[in-house]
Amino acid sequence: MTAAVAAALTAAGVLTDVGHSLREAFFMFWDTLWALVLGFALSGAVQAFVSRDQMRRRLGDHRPAAVARASVYGMVSSSCSYAASAMARSLVARGADFVAAMVFLFASTNLVVELGIVLLVLIGWQFLVAEFVGGAVMIVLLALLGGLWLRGRVLVGALETVRASGSHDETSHGDADAGAWRRRIRTRAGWADAAGYTMGDLTMLRREMVIGFVVAGFLTELVPVHVWSDVFLRGHGVWTSLENVVVAPLVAIVSFVCSIGNVPLAAALWTGGSSFGGVVAFVFADLVTLPLLLVYRKQYGGRMALRMLGLFWLVMSAAGLVTEYLFRAAGAVPVHRSGTVVGDTLRWNATTGLDIAAIVVFVLLYLLSRRRDPAGRFATDPMCGMQVDTTHAPARADVAGETVFFCSEHCRHRYLERAGAQAGR
Repeated sequence: MTAAVAAALTAAGVLTDVGHSLREAFFMFWDTLWALVLGFALSGAVQAFVSRDQMRRRLGDHRPAAVARASVYGMVSSSCSYAASAMARSLVARGADFVAAMVFLFASTNLVVELGIVLLVLIGWQFLVAEFVGGAVMIVLLALLGGLWLRGRVLVGALETVRASGSHDETSHGDADAGAWRRRIRTRAGWADAAGYTMGDLTMLRREMVIGFVVAGFLTELVPVHVWSDVFLRGHGVWTSLENVVVAPLVAIVSFVCSIGNVPLAAALWTGGSSFGGVVAFVFADLVTLPLLLVYRKQYGGRMALRMLGLFWLVMSAAGLVTEYLFRAAGAVPVHRSGTVVGDTLRWNATTGLDIAAIVVFVLLYLLSRRRDPAGRFATDPMCGMQVDTTHAPARADVAGETVFFCSEHCRHRYLERAGAQAGR
């Protein structure tokens, strides 16, 4: 066999592997399409009709009542990890207790409808239940340990960093008047706002979702099972469970996939051999990806960012471990692991019908969102696509005589860096 023939065969093999991986990614997306549209539509409705005026005034400590309120506020403020970090910082800047703000951060990215629905469809009902059971455990641990670890001079320094950074410390999500939601829900403008938030959240998370599906497709097709056996211990009893929940956040840190985009990758890890608790810990670890750690460093300083990493890693791993043993005691840990994450053919079934209905709903939401905001109240973050209320934008910049609004300082910094690079060419 000549070198040219060998090279051609190698190239053909690579293309075949890439094709199979992308096909697997597509079928993951197809199996979860209806769930994505439903979850984001519900999230958009909540953002449009649920008032958040009380958020900043009712989180002055991290006692049980304040922790419960922070959890509920976070659940109804579903957002991507970057926007959630900006919202948590705004709570701190407005006087909220630091630990309560971190509880809000956890709830707004993990205890959300769309995440649970996609977990249900892609991996199983056990993981949906585990999201809320483990999420509750994680928040309790965060509230208890955060008061001991996120304190003292490090906390004082973090608060000084927040105050020194100034900026606009309001959340960019909906702020409908609590007393007017019944009126708003009957108006076209209210539903146009809901559609706008839905489309904004989808746009905001499109990068994470695409990366999550594509990476999961490649991992499912190309990474042999024995590789996951090497990374995640198997067959060693309690040591397997312990090692898996500790290693899972490390995979999240280096994978760069946050928010709902990590669910398909979690499905690939489950198929590849990770323990139940390890997968749960990985899903929770969307708040410790490397880019977000750099955001925390900028928001609160390096020392606080390191403390946050250590505490978050601990509570995520502990919640995964506790959840696994609770489910074992209840006999609810899945015993079957499919050889593939999803099917590999299109066929007419209930999922196909739901997906077609979801496409119709998506088109209607898109058209409705185009009728929103005749007064110019909302703007689109040019970096992430999130819908931003211009009266309460967390960050803004004046560029060439035009005000540009952002969901977070992270997006503002990226935008100014890109504008500077382009101007220097």
